[in-house]
Amino acid sequence: MNGDSNTLRYYDAHAKAFIENTLHADMSESLKRFLHFVPAGGHILDLGCGSGRDSRYFLDLGYQVTASDGSEELCRQTSAYLGIPVKHMLFQDLDDRDEYDGVWACASILHLPKTELEDVVKRIGATLKDRGIFYTSFKYGEFEGMRGGRYFTDFTEGSLCAFLGRFPDFELIECWITQDVRPGRGEESWINLLARHRDSDGQKNDAK
Repeated sequence: MNGDSNTLRYYDAHAKAFIENTLHADMSESLKRFLHFVPAGGHILDLGCGSGRDSRYFLDLGYQVTASDGSEELCRQTSAYLGIPVKHMLFQDLDDRDEYDGVWACASILHLPKTELEDVVKRIGATLKDRGIFYTSFKYGEFEGMRGGRYFTDFTEGSLCAFLGRFPDFELIECWITQDVRPGRGEESWINLLARHRDSDGQKNDAK
């Protein structure tokens, strides 16, 4: 059984506890940085939405939201919480084109090995409109492999910027470190990334 199967099985088995542990985590700093570049009322893909915490934030501010997750049980519970269907979808199945003003992948695609992550980032680029914004976050470090029943790929500032450099359709906006906002987890660090999808002519876009 590969890492992806183990990770999905983990979330299916621990969905209730995971939701309780993450639903009220304060992500407002990163959310505001992301939304600064997303037009009012724009269409956001919450890729790997988990508890639906951030989708709820976007919906309450009037954004159009498509939420997805690879765990069937999380999709079921989060759909009930949000009042909208949560699409059951693996990251590797993302195939929309020029659909979203922003893709929010908070602590989600970190569950992919680098060999699969590259394809998924390309898919994210294809699904973004020109000037579309991409946010993602990873645990800070150099580890890659199974940890606590789930697969993780960690990054540092240098390794994450180097990884983004493989994708000419993305322009780095900023990369910053935060501490885990969940109770009792403040010693854990996260690396956050904002990037802008380039226009089809390859020119960089101005900030909003």
